[in-house]
Amino acid sequence: MNYFIHTYGCQMNVHDSEKIAGILEGLAYSACDSVEKADIVVFNTCCIRETAEQKIYGHIGALKKLKRNNPNLIAVVCGCMSQQEGVADKIKSSYPYVDIVLGTTNLNLLERAVVDARKKKKYYNVDFLQYSEEDFNQTRTSFPNAWVNINYGCNNFCTYCIVPYVRGRERSRPMSDVLNEVKQLLRDGYKEVTLLGQNVNSYGHDLQEPVTFAMLLHEIGKLEGKFRLRFMTSHPKDLSQDVIDAIAAYPNICDNIHLPVQSGSNEILRKMNRRYTRENYFELIDKIRKSLPHVGITTDIMVGFPGETDDDFEDTLDLVRRVKYSSAFCFVYSRRKGTPAYSMDNQIPYAVKKERITRLLACQNEVTKEISKSMVGNTYEVLVEGANFHYQNTMCGRTESGRLVNFKCDETYIGKFVSVLIERASSATLWGRIVSEEK
Repeated sequence: MNYFIHTYGCQMNVHDSEKIAGILEGLAYSACDSVEKADIVVFNTCCIRETAEQKIYGHIGALKKLKRNNPNLIAVVCGCMSQQEGVADKIKSSYPYVDIVLGTTNLNLLERAVVDARKKKKYYNVDFLQYSEEDFNQTRTSFPNAWVNINYGCNNFCTYCIVPYVRGRERSRPMSDVLNEVKQLLRDGYKEVTLLGQNVNSYGHDLQEPVTFAMLLHEIGKLEGKFRLRFMTSHPKDLSQDVIDAIAAYPNICDNIHLPVQSGSNEILRKMNRRYTRENYFELIDKIRKSLPHVGITTDIMVGFPGETDDDFEDTLDLVRRVKYSSAFCFVYSRRKGTPAYSMDNQIPYAVKKERITRLLACQNEVTKEISKSMVGNTYEVLVEGANFHYQNTMCGRTESGRLVNFKCDETYIGKFVSVLIERASSATLWGRIVSEEK
């Protein structure tokens, strides 16, 4: 029997899909590469933007024909979208051929649900109170990289964001569990670990014996062996000096920080409930670069938030030019029902959003091109991650600061650290050649 998982959204969802795969393989299913070959199809959904949600409903709708041709096919919808109020009922009424609907907090019920579905019993459970973040058997899919959850949920309630409503309040894993998982990954040969949380900086505050994110970084940083540690995402209001100091203290912790700013306008930041100002953000950037002079800083930026004026947008462009991000995920505001911003006045017309996102991308591309040009002629340590399928015999990997580099070698290098001389740059793309490799 085969399974196919269609994953939408963020790294948290990618890692949730590894847990789903582990559960299904425990039930004797094997991965396949298309829905047509599958005996069970899982949609692990995202609802951060309306376009993502519409796409998911389209893909669920396309299953109807497959289900008609194969009545034994099991269809599963889980993840953030299914956790939204009313969505489970909508799927039940509009897509009755879906067999299982689960929320974000009860993946542990999937095994039981599949067993029921084999007996032609429907299974719908999006009970938010049934937290199930215990250890799962996981089928890792990103070697030599691995994801590790350290906390779940979010307490920040930014006015545009649906996440606290679909993933719940913050819940931290015990530090011993996190450390044991990281140690096992290193024993298994993984070379890079990324700690995941909606806000990693708030890790530990809810545990019986409170710990801090900086304390966790120190414990992992002290582990023996050659590996890299990354983390995401950090909230600017919570990134403290002790975290910066921990990064600086250990060579295994990458000089790479993802620090979503969302807007460069104080008025828009206030309306977003971000709880910092542009001045606070600049001060934080200065602190980071003082301790980590070679750091790569990346970000998320939104345009078209309700009430955003031309001056507000110009403030964002100014911030991008001054901070000089190595890369930025830029997107337009998408209304999400159930969030405060959904009902705000002065919603921005699509044409204005489109014009602004085009200008923002052009601005960031200029910054990225400038940084890329400065890297040519220098040598960087790169972890070989896998093939660049657009080019023959070409592998790619990232520098410690997070920049992606392409170079010629074969797949036997995957999982090795190599030194790469950067020979040319094309905007965000770096090209180089291996000059030495890990012994």
